Amino acid sequence: MNLPLQPPIKPMLSALSSTWPDNHFYEPKWDGFRSLIFFDGQEIYIQSRDCKPLGRYFPELEEGLRRALPGPIVLDGEIIIPTPRGLDFDALLMRIHPAASRIQKLARETPAAYVAFDLLALDNQILSGLPLAERRARLEQLRPCKPWHITPSTRDLNMARDWFERFEGAGLDGVIAKDPASPYQPDVRSMIKLKHRRSADCVLGGFRWAKDKKGVGSLLLGLYDQHGVLQHVGHTSSFKASQKLELVKKLEPYLDESGDASFGFGRTPGAPSRWSAGKDLSWQSLRPELVCEVSYDHMQGARFRHAATFLRWRPDKPPRDCTYDQLETVAPAELQKLFH
Repeated sequence: MNLPLQPPIKPMLSALSSTWPDNHFYEPKWDGFRSLIFFDGQEIYIQSRDCKPLGRYFPELEEGLRRALPGPIVLDGEIIIPTPRGLDFDALLMRIHPAASRIQKLARETPAAYVAFDLLALDNQILSGLPLAERRARLEQLRPCKPWHITPSTRDLNMARDWFERFEGAGLDGVIAKDPASPYQPDVRSMIKLKHRRSADCVLGGFRWAKDKKGVGSLLLGLYDQHGVLQHVGHTSSFKASQKLELVKKLEPYLDESGDASFGFGRTPGAPSRWSAGKDLSWQSLRPELVCEVSYDHMQGARFRHAATFLRWRPDKPPRDCTYDQLETVAPAELQKLFH
């Protein structure tokens, strides 16, 4: 490619923090596929976070970026699939498919977009060594149009805290803080990630054994939907070795040997997929009578995006009171406007 920077380039990374820094750039934390775009005016290359090509999975994005991007250019950002309800990470996962016909079908039904948040090179000039403030100014001088966009950014801490609360409903799981004086540092955790930690009361619908089969590996969590059906929403496995053994005794009285799985009429754990090849996904059903409180970062559709953290048992909480109502959020209107 005729570019001053050539792929692969390892992306700059972030470190989790609970402390908000002052005098930083603040951006919404997008829930998508981290990717770098290399475009020399004719040829385009989409690189994943782990330095692999992503373009074949997003043909509509390659085609659209060729039309919309100035070149030569190198961008850092996220591939996302925006919907009226917010970002759809499940739709992104479905794109990683071996069949080109399947990818083309999904590209028509759920087209992807690209949100740029850094500019590494433009024309024949390398910008990655410049301070972020200068790179951001150069990025904002560009005129994005579908399918690419420039992420909102602010240096107002109060506005960033407001985004942190309101953007969660749109599928964004926090805020990224960046030092305005920082150069682009590949593979260095120089950005600060501020993420949500919320709690929810969940019903135990089952568990998986640990690898040694001597203790409980993970608890399978459920919530009741509006029809009274228990849906699998995720798992928690944040237990010490001694606790995994203790859990066996605690769960034994609740084993469901009837054959009617607790999640049998709703979303179930353990469905095989291309991501789970070779893994033991078998699970033991429990009568849905135990309730625990867990902390989580954010929702991906109707389930937890990442593994939840066990907080405590809730013997005072009726299982049927563990519903999605405690999690409901609404996508902010200004985020929807970004893609229209």
